[in-house]
Amino acid sequence: MLQEGGQMKRKLSFLIVLLLVPAVVLAGLLLFDGKQYAFTSAAVVTLAVFAFFLSFEKKENAGTKLVLIAVMTALSVAGRIVFAAIPAFKPVTAVVIITAIYFGREAGFMTGALSAVLSNFYFGQGQWTPFQMLTWGLIGWLAGLLAAKLKTSRVLLSAYGFVAGISFSLLMDIWSTLWFDGGFNLSRYLTLVVSALPHTLLYAASNIVFLLMLNKPVGKKLDRIKIKYGL
Repeated sequence: MLQEGGQMKRKLSFLIVLLLVPAVVLAGLLLFDGKQYAFTSAAVVTLAVFAFFLSFEKKENAGTKLVLIAVMTALSVAGRIVFAAIPAFKPVTAVVIITAIYFGREAGFMTGALSAVLSNFYFGQGQWTPFQMLTWGLIGWLAGLLAAKLKTSRVLLSAYGFVAGISFSLLMDIWSTLWFDGGFNLSRYLTLVVSALPHTLLYAASNIVFLLMLNKPVGKKLDRIKIKYGL
């Protein structure tokens, strides 16, 4: 029964992250013309937190794990603000990936989503916020899915960081294309992709730098904490 319950929770978590959250974000953009972005952002946060709590196997450790995720989210937000002067050089993706590797895909998704909405209180909230939440969240979720391989290989970790940077830009360009008139225009999308290429490559490269700098020292501390508290 416990095993069946765990499988059901995992399926529900998949459903929330891969179907429900993207549907909410797209609905907010297309049906409400992005004007209800605050409501959409709140809905994404709620779903991300719900998916995160579904991942708990030992409820007595929930508080400790939640505190650690809050710390990683704060580190991500602070890093984005500190490097505000360099637009394409941010540690957010790296911190989200590291969180996912050590605490699971749901934690990665929630950290990515919260990093976007919280840091945008400094950078500015807008119609783009829910899409940033979804994009960083999915990057974290997939990193958690690949955690075993990413944790043991610096090459794969660097490659994932680079691909995540490219993917973030490509997905955000979808939002930019839809934002113009609510429809997807391929030529407009390709124009945006090409014009943003230098920014995209710099951001992708910065992910590698931050991952190689942070993964080992932060990862060691997270491993010790997980052992100490039985996470």
